[in-house]
Amino acid sequence: MIRFAQMSFRYPGSAVPALHAVDLEVPEGELALVAGSTGTGKSTLLRAVNGLVPHFTGGHLDGHVVVAGVDTRDAPPRELAHLVGYVGQDPAAGFVTDTVEEELAYAMEQQAVAPATMRRRVEEMLDLMGIAELRRRPLRALSGGQQQRVAIGAALALNPPVLVLDEPTSALDPAAAEDALAAVLRLVHDLGLTLVVAEHRLERIVHYADRLLLLPGDGQVVAGRPGELLAASPVAPPVVELGRLAGWHPLPLSVRDARRVAVPLRERLAAVPVPPVHVRPPDGARPQLVVRVEKVTMRHGEIVALREVDLELFGHSVVALMGRNGSGKSTLLWTVRGVQRPASGRVRCEGRVGLVPQTAADLLYLETVAAECAQADLESHASPGTCRTLLDELTHRPGDPACRIDLGVHPRDLSEGQRLALVLAVQLTAAPDVVLLDEPTRGLDYRSKEQLAGVVAGLARTGRSVVVATHDVEFAARIADRVVILGDGSVIADGPAAEILVSSPTFAPQVAKILGPRPWLTVDQVATALRSPVRTKDGAGV
Repeated sequence: MIRFAQMSFRYPGSAVPALHAVDLEVPEGELALVAGSTGTGKSTLLRAVNGLVPHFTGGHLDGHVVVAGVDTRDAPPRELAHLVGYVGQDPAAGFVTDTVEEELAYAMEQQAVAPATMRRRVEEMLDLMGIAELRRRPLRALSGGQQQRVAIGAALALNPPVLVLDEPTSALDPAAAEDALAAVLRLVHDLGLTLVVAEHRLERIVHYADRLLLLPGDGQVVAGRPGELLAASPVAPPVVELGRLAGWHPLPLSVRDARRVAVPLRERLAAVPVPPVHVRPPDGARPQLVVRVEKVTMRHGEIVALREVDLELFGHSVVALMGRNGSGKSTLLWTVRGVQRPASGRVRCEGRVGLVPQTAADLLYLETVAAECAQADLESHASPGTCRTLLDELTHRPGDPACRIDLGVHPRDLSEGQRLALVLAVQLTAAPDVVLLDEPTRGLDYRSKEQLAGVVAGLARTGRSVVVATHDVEFAARIADRVVILGDGSVIADGPAAEILVSSPTFAPQVAKILGPRPWLTVDQVATALRSPVRTKDGAGV
C-alpha cells in the first residue's frame, strides 16, 4: 500500500537531510507505528505519505513515495485526499468550518459526494468517534481532546484506504484514547485500513502495532517487529523498560503479557519496602498554604465547567490534575490564575501565579527568542539575562551542546519541547509562588519528559506549588505527590498519588498494573528496590 524507494528529503536552507535513503514498505491493512525522539523526522515521514512533503513544505526530495500505486511526486495533496486521510499534531490548525457536523461533511463536499451518502457518513463518524452529543457545538468551544476526535472523524469521512495520524492521543484522556484507537483499529481489522501512526506515548499503542518504524536520529528509518526493535531502542514504554530490568525474553509489549511473566518479580518484591518516588518537603519544612479555592462555580454560557470546587494547594508540592476531556481541568487552572472570574465562590492566592497553557506558543509574540527573553526580564523587573539563564537550565542536557537554543531563532521555529521550555522560562522569570502547567507533555519524547520531571521536582524543592493538568498517567506517576481527579466539573478524588493512581483502572500507570496491588508506580522504584538487599526473618541480608 505504501512504498518508500530510496527516499531522501532536505528542507529549504538545511545542509542536513531530514530523511536519508529511506527504503521500506507498509502492506495493506497493517498498523505501522512510527517512533523516535523529538526532532528525528517522524512528522516529515508522515507528511511524505500524503504529499505535504515536498509540495507544501518545499525542499528537495530524492527517490519516490508511492501510495496505492500513485507516486506523490506526480500528485499534489489535493489529488491524494481520497487515498490518504491525514491528522497533524495540532488538529485545530486543520479546521475550516465552524461546527462539528460541518467539519465532518466538508471534505465530502469538496469531493462532490452525494448528499444522502454524506448524511450517512456524518452519522457514522459521529458514532464511531463518540462525539454525537457534540454535533452542533462550535469547534472553538471544544476541549483539545474533543477537537482531536473530530479531526480523526473528518479524516475518515472519505473512507480513505490509508490513514496517517501524528500524535493522535496526545490530547486525549486514557479512556478516550482507548476508545479512539479501538474505533480506528476496527477499521484496520474489519475493512483493511492501512494505518500509519507517530506517537510518543508508546504504551498506548505499541501492543497493537504490526511493525515499528524506528527513527534513530540520523535520517535513517529502521523497520521491523516492535518487540525486536524495542529491545535496544532509546525510546521505550514502561512495560519494555521493566522487561529489560527484569531480564524478560521475549519482551512483553502489553500489561496482560507482562503480568503473565511477572509472578517471580512480584514475589521477590513482596519482601521489599516500596521506595518513595521522591521526598518532599525537606526535613523540618512545614507546607505552606498558597492557594485556597472555595466553592467555585464557573460557567461557559450554558455549560457548567466547574461545580462548587474546593481545593487547597501547598508549597513544596506537585499536584497532578487529571480527569476525562472536558472535565474542567483547564478552566480550573485559568480560574486560579485569575484570568476568569467564577460565577460563585472565590479563590485566595498567597503570592504570584504563573500559567503555561496547553498551546505554549500562544504566549510567544515576538520575532526572536532573544526578544522574548528580554521582554520577560523587562516585564518582571528582573536583571537582564535572567530569563536566558533559566532557559539554559531548562534545556541543558549533559553531553549534548546542540540542545542550547539559538537566540536568533523565531519562537515558532522551535520544537514543541523547546517552545515549552521558553514559555516556562518566561513565566519563571517573574518568580511565581504557584506554577500551573496545562498538558505540558504534548509532543515530548520520553527523554524530554524526564527532563521536565526534573524541572518540576526542582520547582517543588524551592518551595513552589506546582499543578500539572495532564492525561499522561506515566508522567503523573513520576512527578506527583498528590492527585486530584475532576469529573463533570467536580472533584471526585483527592489524595496521595500512590493511593489514587494504583486504585484507578483508568489512571494507573503500567508498572502499577503489572505489579499491583502494591503501590509500585515507576520503573525507577523497582530498580531501587532490586538494588536493596532482601532481609530474611532472622535479619540476614540476601
